[in-house]
Amino acid sequence: MTQTARETRPLRIVIVGHVDHGKSTLVGRLIHETGSLPEGKYEAIKAMSERRGMPFEWAFLLDAIQAERDQGITIDTTQIWFKTQKRPYVIIDAPGHKEFLKNMVTGAASSEAALLLIDAQEGVQEQSRRHGYLLSLLGVKQVAVLVNKMDLVGYSADRFGEVAEDYRAYLKGLGVVPSCIIPISAREGDNMVEHAARMPWYQGPTVIQALDGFEHRELPTERPLRMPVQDVYKFDQRRIIAGRIESGRLKVGDAVIFSPSNKTARIKSIEAWHVPEVPETAEAGQSIGVTLTEQIFVERGEVMSHLEQAPIESNVFKARLFWLGHHPLRIGNGYTLKLGTLEAPVTVEAIEHVIDTTDLSTRPADRIERNGAGEVVLRTKRLLALDEHDANPVTGRFVLVEDYLPVGGGIISMEGYPDQRRLVTVKSTNITAVGHAVTRDARAARNGHKGGVLWFTGLSGAGKSTLALALERELFAKGYQVYVLDGDNIRSGLNANLGFSPEDRAENIRRVGEVAALFADAGFLVISSFISPYRADRERAREAAKDAFHEIYVKASLEACESRDPKGLYRRARTGEIPEFTGITSPYEPPESPELVVPTDELPVEDCLALLLKYVEGKFQT
Repeated sequence: MTQTARETRPLRIVIVGHVDHGKSTLVGRLIHETGSLPEGKYEAIKAMSERRGMPFEWAFLLDAIQAERDQGITIDTTQIWFKTQKRPYVIIDAPGHKEFLKNMVTGAASSEAALLLIDAQEGVQEQSRRHGYLLSLLGVKQVAVLVNKMDLVGYSADRFGEVAEDYRAYLKGLGVVPSCIIPISAREGDNMVEHAARMPWYQGPTVIQALDGFEHRELPTERPLRMPVQDVYKFDQRRIIAGRIESGRLKVGDAVIFSPSNKTARIKSIEAWHVPEVPETAEAGQSIGVTLTEQIFVERGEVMSHLEQAPIESNVFKARLFWLGHHPLRIGNGYTLKLGTLEAPVTVEAIEHVIDTTDLSTRPADRIERNGAGEVVLRTKRLLALDEHDANPVTGRFVLVEDYLPVGGGIISMEGYPDQRRLVTVKSTNITAVGHAVTRDARAARNGHKGGVLWFTGLSGAGKSTLALALERELFAKGYQVYVLDGDNIRSGLNANLGFSPEDRAENIRRVGEVAALFADAGFLVISSFISPYRADRERAREAAKDAFHEIYVKASLEACESRDPKGLYRRARTGEIPEFTGITSPYEPPESPELVVPTDELPVEDCLALLLKYVEGKFQT
């Protein structure tokens, strides 16, 4: 964008602050001081104040709703236009009362910068901290803090310093560095346009200078291409896939993929409305349509990207969210997830902790109350196409809806969870299935037992390997065709090229699942002994082996496993020597409906082995 275009495009500013800290007065004074007040408006406000027998109030400029005057609080966001010598602005005056945080979020989400108001006399309040946290969560990084009502504290430099340092320290904990902290009196106009003679000790920018110092948020054209599909239209035998490009660039001839269906094609044409020529390219911020070189079925909610920089695919992710619902967010609750143009049912799988927005401390909890914040794990039944917020802020945010009302929103993290894209992508083509000359029943008749997969899952130290080897020995002695698959015989050969990142661990389990299914098809009883922490990976192993799959949850608490720690792994994980260690820094998702639970922290090894032998004899003997 050219410099001229930047100067003519309005900069969107949100004004937030605790109730009664002077936001409406600030905006009224700001518009007046910049000469943006409509002709005759000042006189009208003055006359209204006189009729009511009240002192002149700048706040009346924004009180367009009678209900707001009656309640004495600003309820809705109000967009106000004004202009400095540098450029025009759209100011979003957001409510400060905690009951109306939802509107504050609405205003801040579309803003490029923020003015955060604090009363010099009252100092930093709970709402002040909550608003700072929300601005950080919504990605508003350009923030100027205005310490208002300095006239009520005698224009004290010491008092200003106390408030400024208190809030600066809080914002630092959020990773936000304010561009400036300005002492003002909105009522008196001090430090609004010109430096106030009553505060000679302050030499920083005025409010107008702070505003003019903000930069327009650049459109994310350099980030990977993301276009959520809004709809598909049919015109003149053409199928036009329409949507808004949220990031990146696109040109005719580009190879694209639609996620999570993973269908690919090339761009045949780019369609635009009310343009003199058919465009050959498009970029972030443009609403367009595209036609493809081949007809594929694409539906609303999918995300179009380039093949080489596709979004993550997952049915589970971590989220840092702010909760606005009237009822608490609880584990097991279901909501509608809105992610781009997609709407999908989502379940709260875990609440890792709640965040106290007053001091940013965390604590464990089983719920998040209204106006609270926390880190949670969300799961859907279908794969989602998503981005981590750090990688793409535009497509890394989501909203939760309940009863058609937004009740929460947050940002996406995949910390500890793998990208499942490569685990579900089929690259082999021209493959024809070949049957066997020996049937499964014939193998079972020869062996005296059916083939199957006993999939042992549980934390490190739960006893999986101990039980797997003991069970193998006992079953072999009874005449079973049995074999144990574990890390020693898999990672030294078949999976020697895999590390321990979430993606490599998921691929490790995918391969194990396929090998185990082949063993079972060959008539073997195969015992798979892996932590296999992700539920989605175990479900893929179940799909591979089908009804031959039996999930065995070797259950032991984290405390029990850590107390055993035969190889010292937990100790090393606690000191940071082993990153991404399951149960400590990486998640473990217990089975929801395992075929058998073996509680090794409650029963001795002999009793656990007896449980397993009884299960095998009951399920696999012919």
